[in-house]
Amino acid sequence: MINYKQEIAKILDDKLVDLSLEEIENMLEIPADSKMGDFAFPCFKLARTLRKAPPLIAKDIVAQLEGNALFEKVEAVNAYVNMFISKEMLLKNTVESTFEMGADFGKSQIGEGKTVVIDYSSPNIAKPFHIGHIRSTVIGNALYKIYDALGYDVVRINHLGDYGTQFGKMICAYRKWGNKEDVEREPIKTLLSYYTKFHEEAEKDPSLDDEARDIFAALENGAKEEVALWQWFRDESLKEFNRVYEMLDISFDSYNGESFYSDKMPAVIQELRDKALLVPSQGTEIVELEQFGLTDAPIVKANGSSLYITRDIAAAIYRKNTYDFYKDIYVVASQQNLHFQQLKKIIELMGYDWADKIEHVPFGLVSLEEGTMSTRHGRVVFLEDVLNHAVDKTREIIKDKGVVTENIDETAAMVGIGAVVFNELSNNRIKDYVFSYDKVLNFDGETGPYVQYTHARALSVLRKAGVEDIDLSKIDYSYLKGEAATNLAMDIYKLPEVIVEAASKNEPSVVTRHVVDLAQSFNKFYHDEHILVENEDEKLAKLALVKAGQIAIKNGLNILGVKAPEKM
Repeated sequence: MINYKQEIAKILDDKLVDLSLEEIENMLEIPADSKMGDFAFPCFKLARTLRKAPPLIAKDIVAQLEGNALFEKVEAVNAYVNMFISKEMLLKNTVESTFEMGADFGKSQIGEGKTVVIDYSSPNIAKPFHIGHIRSTVIGNALYKIYDALGYDVVRINHLGDYGTQFGKMICAYRKWGNKEDVEREPIKTLLSYYTKFHEEAEKDPSLDDEARDIFAALENGAKEEVALWQWFRDESLKEFNRVYEMLDISFDSYNGESFYSDKMPAVIQELRDKALLVPSQGTEIVELEQFGLTDAPIVKANGSSLYITRDIAAAIYRKNTYDFYKDIYVVASQQNLHFQQLKKIIELMGYDWADKIEHVPFGLVSLEEGTMSTRHGRVVFLEDVLNHAVDKTREIIKDKGVVTENIDETAAMVGIGAVVFNELSNNRIKDYVFSYDKVLNFDGETGPYVQYTHARALSVLRKAGVEDIDLSKIDYSYLKGEAATNLAMDIYKLPEVIVEAASKNEPSVVTRHVVDLAQSFNKFYHDEHILVENEDEKLAKLALVKAGQIAIKNGLNILGVKAPEKM
């Protein structure tokens, strides 16, 4: 596929001796209004060296570019050179590239030979997999697909919350109020009820907290009974978690949680001591970070047990030694900003030059319409319930509208779950939002179902045409001169660079918004142009663009972890 930015930069490089090829390419802009061109070059920077007013420089450049086959039109507007790409060339290049690459359209090998570790989802064992977890889970999965599409070797890690004082509380609660039968019948909800009861009772009897801390210390020291209960809680929880992951079609390369690093922490703690980074503080040991504008980080508790950050230091070192990562990405709520600032600084103080390869990808929090979620008080919305509700509602809509589908349950799952995932990835990840069933399951407007329906519509057009294979050598692109066709081709063309942009920002919503643009461009083309015309040459040209649009929409949805139904 032609990289128009690079091609334009090469053309301008012959005219602008004072700027490097890279500088020219970086200066090229894409106007917000397509009426101002496909690309624009600002001339302000040249005013000093050329000793001319920027508008005059723009006019000189336009005069030199006139007649170039790459452009349909070039014009000077104030200090800008606005360039309109040859529409026929754009359409031909875009359609041929899309057909040639197929399912790989949008992908590249930018990251070849580099490993990216992504730590995401990471629910706590023996606690609900609730709607709050959807953020880390689907943002992390989308980032995995984005980096994978760019040729990186991606390691997907589900850093399970399977260690810590909460397990002392859970074991304590189970011994006092629990029974095996209830846990086996409904693991998470039963364990949640125990956890909630523990906190209710601990408010009346604070000694329960001391008992829980002692139980966790015994667990860390390998006490047989505590380890057996902990393992049982972990196994039962994973069974429930995996049901949700299967619904979302999400998998991982590693489930190494906090517990995996328990035997690696003593060496890390000793290394911190040897490097004179650990300082005694009121019975605990800390790394002093105030001089760096951060709060001090406790590393070892008074009873000798570890903390979350201790385990994260051990995990980071293990991942570097094991995967030699180019990036170590943590998809974790913005509430943990300080934690990751401390982690990076401690890794740096330990003398590791890869500290800057640690990237925290924060996201805003989810709250309920009736208030903040609280596992401690049992006020949660289970993610599995949300997904099932979405599928059930979609099934009802399909029946009410009389949609013809070969497998209603399969289509309902694709569309219902797709709606939830697409909604989650629609907005900038850093924004907080209030979870509302009505909003998530509203299938009107710029939603996942709208894009999925557009994909199905494209396939429907191709089926009605009865054309199985399109011979691109026979396409006459002069039939695709309309504005709607050009805009659709441009949106298809942009998909690969949109994926690159999403990776540079660790922001899947960049892809989501573009997929909506793609669907809107396709529907405009569908409504403005009569596709199945009598003229076979015209029909074939339009069907080629329909097929290219269908491929691009499907690939965009796949990048987001949303399936593309063939019929809706």
